[in-house]
Formats: sequence, structure tokens, C-alpha cells
Amino acid sequence: MNILTINNLTFSFPKSRNPVIEEFSFSMNEGEIVGILGESGSGKSTLLRLISGLEIPRGGTIEIAGREVAGEKTFVQPENRGVGMVFQDYALFPHMSVRDNLLFGLSRLPRKERNPRVREMLELIQMTEFEKRYPHQLSGGQQQRIALARALAPKPELLLMDEPFSNLDASLKGAIRDELRTILKKANMTCIMVSHDKEDVQAICDRSLVFGKKDDPLQQTPGNDWELTFLK
Repeated sequence: MNILTINNLTFSFPKSRNPVIEEFSFSMNEGEIVGILGESGSGKSTLLRLISGLEIPRGGTIEIAGREVAGEKTFVQPENRGVGMVFQDYALFPHMSVRDNLLFGLSRLPRKERNPRVREMLELIQMTEFEKRYPHQLSGGQQQRIALARALAPKPELLLMDEPFSNLDASLKGAIRDELRTILKKANMTCIMVSHDKEDVQAICDRSLVFGKKDDPLQQTPGNDWELTFLK
């Protein structure tokens, strides 16, 4: 089943002549992890913002789990798209405990189901003993796991991750990469991960796209299923 289908997506910023994304088409299956590589300004994060509903496309359509969320006559608000997002800085609420951070996104779940879902997420990321701690009491890797669990807790159709390793020390990356892939696969989560680091994408993703300029494409890396996609 296709979880995400994009057809002829086009977007440009108001004062720009040239589209950041032009007639881009793409689809991905349930449970697939897709990486998007590219230099700054290549359109990677803009694509995530379009999928999540934080930007409005100039043309084309976006479907999530068979439902059109953006099109000529359609625009579904971000909170109603079934999309979870993990930001570069994790965006945890500093005044809330780990447990309360996870509960925050579960307001639409029946009350009796919220605490079991929090426990389930803490078990998934192997952090059950940390539920009463606050973000400042956690390491960078632990904060990342909590941010991931919070995004997964509402059971989104699609998870978007924007440079999830940008705040981690290089020494942590290896273990965290393997851990992240394991968590996503256990949850059968369909995920798009944006990164500028080929090693991150190659370690975690099933398939990858490279966004680049036609006159200066990024070098493709063997050992993965690469598609070279020019957006500029």
C-alpha cells in the first residue's frame, strides 16, 4: 500500500522567480524508510514542510494513505494529516517530564488509552525508567529517542525527520543510527529522513533520493538504492 503519493509537486517562495521544487513525483510504501540527501537550499526541508502542511504548494498533489491532503482544491491542515515530525533540535518541552512530553500529543486518544500508549512508547525506546526526568537531565541521544517516541505515540501514517543527528556528537552517531532503524522497523513506521550525511542515510534507509543541481550533482554512493533527483 502506498502511504505517500506525490504528483507533479511544484513550490516557489513568494519573491523567487525559480521554483525550489518543480514537477516532483514520488511514492513510498508502508513501512519503508526513505532518505533524502542534498546540500543546503536544495529543497529537502521544503519538501517535508509541504508534506506536513506547513507550506502550500503552487501545483501538484500530495496524498497520504490514499487521501488527498494538498491539491488544486484541497488543503488539509497539518494537525489533520496524520503526519509526525522530529525536528533538528527535538523541540521537547523543557518544563515537562518525559512522560508529560509523550502525553502532550495524545489529546485525541481516549483518556483510558493514553497511559498505556506512553508505557508502550517508553518500552519501545527502552527508556521506561526515565519517565519522571526532564529534558535537561537527559543526554543528546536520550532526548532524540524521546522526541522520536513523542512523534510515534499518536500513531501517524507517516513520520518526517529533519536532520535528526545534527545535534549529536560524532561518537554517538553509530549506535544511534542502528537504534533508530530498529525502532522504526519495530513500529512498522513509514518514514522520510532528510540529511546532508550519506552515512546516516545509508545506515538507516531502505532507499534514498539525492536532491542536487543539474550542473553539480552529489556523488552517488554504492550499496544503496539511489535515485538522483534534480530540483534546481
